[in-house]
Amino acid sequence: MTQQLAHAPVSVLGMGPMGRAIAGAFLAAGHPTTVWNRSAGKAGELVARGAVLAGGPLAAFEAADLAVVCVIDANAVEAILDQARAESGGRLPATTLVNLTSDGPGRTRELAAKANAFGLRYLDGAIMTPAAAIGTEGTRVLYSGPEGLFERHRRALAALGGTAVHLGDDPGTAAGFDVALLNLFWTSIAGLMHSFALAARQNVPATALAPHAQQMAGLVAELLPGLAADIDAGRFSGADSASLTSAAASLGHIVHVLEESGVPAALTRTAKETVEAAVWAGHGADAPVRLAEFLSRT
Repeated sequence: MTQQLAHAPVSVLGMGPMGRAIAGAFLAAGHPTTVWNRSAGKAGELVARGAVLAGGPLAAFEAADLAVVCVIDANAVEAILDQARAESGGRLPATTLVNLTSDGPGRTRELAAKANAFGLRYLDGAIMTPAAAIGTEGTRVLYSGPEGLFERHRRALAALGGTAVHLGDDPGTAAGFDVALLNLFWTSIAGLMHSFALAARQNVPATALAPHAQQMAGLVAELLPGLAADIDAGRFSGADSASLTSAAASLGHIVHVLEESGVPAALTRTAKETVEAAVWAGHGADAPVRLAEFLSRT
């Protein structure tokens, strides 16, 4: 099959920083690459490197058996599909559309159904690394959708670099992983900045706190597999670890210091109130892993 050739043609729709990085990686790997963007002018460097600029999304879909779209959200993907169908006057070519746009799993399943109804084949993907990592060993992309499609295009998608993981046939699965992992990332970043702000009010420079924060982050990473195993096994006892009652007390002390220091305490107060709600529900003697189950049913 053509898609199994070392240099199968590909199309990339969306020329934001991530889309340009994706197209650049395909070019660097030797794939004939067609590019398209709704607003003109963003693909100049790629065209100078040998990419072909498509006149519209339909032309991009027709140029290759594999088309990757990476735009702002699912609404933008849907607009591209609608424009391509309007240009075709009917069904679209049976191109495999790999949607690397970040959105929720429900919206992703809607897009998959629409793409399939228009004649396209659909795979979803979630990029877990920044644009600068695309094409390097640091890239990690999670895919979901028909496994046969993933295997069919695995060699071409390898141009993005690093690790590719297929999570299952449900096209919404990768998006579900994506939102959960991005929630982890951004709440962690927000917590880190909050801690730096609190340290600054205690005249502690960020660079002085950083190595200790790194050690704390390493502790969380070390504990993570065991915590996940306890959650899946329903092991919630706090007999051998900190209980939710003690966690609530600790968070109460932190909120007090934040308020005393003049640092907004809303982030930590929300965590404290969540823990207290679990305690009031009768889980005070349980370990913090109980929160995952508690939050999933509240």
